[in-house]
Amino acid sequence: MSETVSGRTGGVSPDLTTTYLGLGLRSPIVASASPLTGDPDGAARVEDAGAGAIVLPSLFEEEVIHEELELNRALEAGAEHYAEALDYFPSTPVIADPASRYVAALESIRRRVRIPVIASLNASTPGGWVRYAKVLADAGADAIELNLYRVAADPVSGAADVEAADLALVAAVRATVAIPFAVKLSPYYSATANFARQVVDAGADGLVLFNRFYQPDLDLDTLEVVPRVELSQPWELRLPLRWIAILRPQLGRAVGLAATSGVRDGTDVVKALMVGADVAMTTSALLRSGPSRIASMETELCTWMVEHEYASVTELRGSATHETAESPSAFERANYLRTLRSWTTSV
Repeated sequence: MSETVSGRTGGVSPDLTTTYLGLGLRSPIVASASPLTGDPDGAARVEDAGAGAIVLPSLFEEEVIHEELELNRALEAGAEHYAEALDYFPSTPVIADPASRYVAALESIRRRVRIPVIASLNASTPGGWVRYAKVLADAGADAIELNLYRVAADPVSGAADVEAADLALVAAVRATVAIPFAVKLSPYYSATANFARQVVDAGADGLVLFNRFYQPDLDLDTLEVVPRVELSQPWELRLPLRWIAILRPQLGRAVGLAATSGVRDGTDVVKALMVGADVAMTTSALLRSGPSRIASMETELCTWMVEHEYASVTELRGSATHETAESPSAFERANYLRTLRSWTTSV
């Protein structure tokens, strides 16, 4: 996809290669989890459009448990009646559970594409994180994204308890799998920089900032709690930009950092790279415009780099972090004050 782009550097295309979680990528644009990446045909279209890697939709432990319970309930129905008839039941094929179907899709996609395939896991128990991380690693995933998601609604558990549990599962996964993995964090930890450091110390190879939660809504006619799927908006990129700019100098170059939420065009990719991200992940833009949007984003990225005389992603990356920015305080409290005072009104 890296077509020659005209500009002040004489029309030479910049080098877009990058490294994320130790994986060599042809481009910093990564297709994050969506229906497109979970289907072999969709994954192939995403690769053809120029993605550097793909992240599969998450395997949810709750879905596995739910199907197992429903299957057991169905098999046990009526078991106390006509026991002699059980001798006449024919053998049946093994029924695939969500984990088996996920593995089958992963293996199919791995055969179909040449770019790295990152599996995603969202478990609900300590044992589930370890068990299914090993399943995904054994199935051939190039890396795993641990999708930490919890609503800390238990009044007995404090912030330290929640963080300790998350760090324990990261360490347990690290002790189980050899392939690289990233942890997709929420923005709600009370001391994000400290917790990010602890996640890396516990064994994570990288961080994805941030997990975007879909909040429940109420149907006023039925009084039911209903899901609302809303695609991300450009302004949502500001939060990951701020924290990646802060974390990159603290964590060093060896830790993979991915920006996600609100990445819709090439200039958003530029911003993510400038604050220190290794890759920019996008989903909503692809769902709105199709996989071909990746090619457009790459062209926009290349055009900007040529016009501003950046020869490579390596040169661009980290040029505006908390450490290298002309005004580091802009990423902290001073920015809040300046933003409030920037408002003007015509009333």
